[in-house]
Amino acid sequence: MFHKILIANRGEIALRVLRAAKELGIQTVAVHSTADADAMHVRLADESVCIGPPPSRDSYLNIHQILAACEITGADAIHPGYGFLSENAKFADILAAHNITFIGPSADHIRIMGDKITAKRTARDLGIPVVPGSDGAVTDDRDAKRIAAEIGYPVLIKASAGGGGRGMKVARTEADLSEALSTARSEAGAAFGDDAVYIEKYLEKPRHIEVQVMGDGAGNAIHLGERDCSLQRRHQKVWEEANSPALNVEQRMKIGETVATAMADLGYSGAGTIEFLYENGEFYFIEMNTRLQVEHPVTEAITGIDLVHEQIRVASGGGLSSSQGDVRFEGHAIECRINAEDPRTFTPSPGTISHFHTPGGLGVRVDSGVYSGYRIPPYYDSLIGKLIVHGRNRVECMMRLRRALDEFVVDGIKTTLPLFQDLVGNPDIANGDYDIHWLENYLAKGH
Repeated sequence: MFHKILIANRGEIALRVLRAAKELGIQTVAVHSTADADAMHVRLADESVCIGPPPSRDSYLNIHQILAACEITGADAIHPGYGFLSENAKFADILAAHNITFIGPSADHIRIMGDKITAKRTARDLGIPVVPGSDGAVTDDRDAKRIAAEIGYPVLIKASAGGGGRGMKVARTEADLSEALSTARSEAGAAFGDDAVYIEKYLEKPRHIEVQVMGDGAGNAIHLGERDCSLQRRHQKVWEEANSPALNVEQRMKIGETVATAMADLGYSGAGTIEFLYENGEFYFIEMNTRLQVEHPVTEAITGIDLVHEQIRVASGGGLSSSQGDVRFEGHAIECRINAEDPRTFTPSPGTISHFHTPGGLGVRVDSGVYSGYRIPPYYDSLIGKLIVHGRNRVECMMRLRRALDEFVVDGIKTTLPLFQDLVGNPDIANGDYDIHWLENYLAKGH
């Protein structure tokens, strides 16, 4: 097991990793920007190192400074959390060259899954169902028209190196295609420094289903069920639940086994998430995230398995703590992402939290690094906490969620708590009857 883990992140995920490390008896190092000097994980870590000014490029993305912090403190492993350097293959390579363990998959697997075209080819070769579309980047408009005609309109143009909805355009007819291609390439080049795009069949009302996997890097892998992340705004997840209201046990186990077998064949190590669009009983691979997900707590709630413990165990050479036969799915869990944003306009709302009170009781968990008197800096993602609720079934879970939301108090800034109070009372949400477009349509009506 590791002697000391440096946590190369901030906010609630840094605190989440710190807690797991402490439970395993591992010393912790917090790195932080000058804006995060009073962050909770910095206060609780065994050691802390300031790695630069507020801009992420000068601190949390500064590989040289993070490496120096490892050398100063003697950390023998780094947990990257999510975001920042968590899916940076170069970072993983550099750590390996300095004999520091990257708590995550191999750099090669990060590269494979980091390029959407390569990831799709790899998934197909591993037996994972994929969305019909081009085999690679499309550079010629005539080829684009031929491919679109073969798979049928509407089609989706996507940036190969993309994420967060940038470089993504829908063409509903051939007349729309040229402009969609041009716009997507332009956005992709500006956002990612790579204007390569590819074409996929556009699904009209799919759900976003993702499968959590863990691999040991030695040909063994298990799945920990699926999460439904269909409630999204601008391609950003807002509400996640496990298990999905749209799947039955047979569908759940079939796609889980498919993914686990594929990851075992790939020799994948650590935590990963295979994301799908799901429509009319069919799954279509869209991407793989080679890291811990924001929404991992709902999987922990229904399985009782600590995913960060597992990440650390696997990275230290300890292998998986459970076989597939050991995994049990119990009850239902929902996570709401609480952001420092206006609940109607979604404008960021940084500032000082004058009062912070989290809900409690059976089946209620809050992952947050903020506290009364903490100042939310304006430089980073607006996520300030996650409310996770577990019940014996979805009905009980929704009732508990309603109660927990009413108990949650954040004064001094605006948050998205009122949005979730609206959603939990909506009949469609209560019935689990929603798709990836539902929330934006709901908000467009002025809710």
